[in-house]
Amino acid sequence: MPDPKLKNVFEAILKYGHDEDFAPRVDDQFKSTQAPAGSREKLEVMAERIRMGHPLWHQDDRADYSGLTGAVRPRD
Repeated sequence: MPDPKLKNVFEAILKYGHDEDFAPRVDDQFKSTQAPAGSREKLEVMAERIRMGHPLWHQDDRADYSGLTGAVRPRD
């Protein structure tokens, strides 16, 4: 929950600092995913990457939607 005493992002930076100097680390746990962009699975992978201090994007992540099927809604 946001601190109600902070009036803007600049006050938050002054109080808590920033991560401008963040340098993601790549180790053997940093793996690509075939989860499609925007999917819950991809968002979970990206959140875990942040928690692990890894880069958000892996060069071998899925780059398109080929081979996927989705639910089709009938038109009214």
